[in-house]
Amino acid sequence: MTPEAIDKVFRDEAGRALATLIRLVGDFELAEDALQDAFAAALLNWRGAGAHANPRAWLVNVARNKAIDRIRRQRNFRAKEAEIVHAIERDAVSDEAAATPNDLDDDMLRLIFTCCHPSFAPEVQVALTLRTVCGLTTAEVARAFLASEEAMAQRLLRAKQKIRLAGIPYEVPGRHALEERLRGVLTVIYLVFTEGYLATSGPELIRHDLAREAIRLGRLVLGLMPEAPDIKGLLALMLLHDARRAGRTDASGDIVLLEEQDRSLWNSEQIAEGLALVEQALGVRGRPQPYTVQAAIAALHAQAQSYHDTDWRQIVGLYEVLLRIAPSPVIELNHAAAVSMVDGPARALALVESLGARGGLRQYDLLPAVRADLLRRLDRREEARSAYRAARDSTQLEPLKRLYARRLVELDAGA
Repeated sequence: MTPEAIDKVFRDEAGRALATLIRLVGDFELAEDALQDAFAAALLNWRGAGAHANPRAWLVNVARNKAIDRIRRQRNFRAKEAEIVHAIERDAVSDEAAATPNDLDDDMLRLIFTCCHPSFAPEVQVALTLRTVCGLTTAEVARAFLASEEAMAQRLLRAKQKIRLAGIPYEVPGRHALEERLRGVLTVIYLVFTEGYLATSGPELIRHDLAREAIRLGRLVLGLMPEAPDIKGLLALMLLHDARRAGRTDASGDIVLLEEQDRSLWNSEQIAEGLALVEQALGVRGRPQPYTVQAAIAALHAQAQSYHDTDWRQIVGLYEVLLRIAPSPVIELNHAAAVSMVDGPARALALVESLGARGGLRQYDLLPAVRADLLRRLDRREEARSAYRAARDSTQLEPLKRLYARRLVELDAGA
């Protein structure tokens, strides 16, 4: 088994393995260190023989033993060594148990609820989840928050220490406490999905493991609160976006834009499920939830026979609703892109320039990309070249770099 194949197995399994380890050892840092030790062991053991039949169970059990070894080496644990080691060994995960977890006793779900404890500020909840659940590096999390890596490392360290020292329980809370954490939990599940749908960095556009995990977690949370319209809206949104997965890249991993995608490749079963959930969520009385409105937009894309047959006017209207109930610079940018399909690129460019002048998306690489596309459509080639270069230089995702490079070549050829 090649190191690259082992690395892929580790990416696919690390999130759930870490969640289980945190339950077993009761300490974020010890679990992370032990899992890294297990990965190093996997590199040696699997290279010749191939991956274990249940790699997650193998990683968990090897890491569990590594954690026991670390505990025995630390003098300050000696007094409680026997008690701690006994607890870890008692809770060892068998291959069968790791392969078929009880859905409502799910370790990953426990981890998300722990990260979203109300004693943490919202930005700490998000940062901790991106680091532990999504597996982003500290540097990647810092970039998402426009912070230095050192400052983010300290923030994450303090959060993990607080979980240990304050005795924050590693559990899905009782029904009475679900409401106060639900908003944070849905936010981080959607962030997990977003990182899977459009990776922050790396060689591939899509991290299938994270997208699948987010959808699975969405189903678990819906099982806890089956009538909640915002959960239905989020699950619908993820299903409808993920349904387009097979059409979003070509055989070489290059991006296929929405207007060029083969819609026969889209997952019709996921679309049907997503549409049904949107209808249920919209049928609930009261103010529509932001995830439900976003899902309604995704539904219009999913139902259109072609890019140009899309009901862009209704999409613009839904974005305007979204801007009233949950305003954000990213929603403004998406609204401007939709406006370009109704009122033309000049009107949309004015909106984008206004957004850029306010500085809310200064570090967001899709801002120069949208601006570049509008300038290209207006035949303002030199300005478009400059914007595509800015987009290329600001992204850490290789497929986007290649897309922007192709646009630059097309502009040069057109000249």
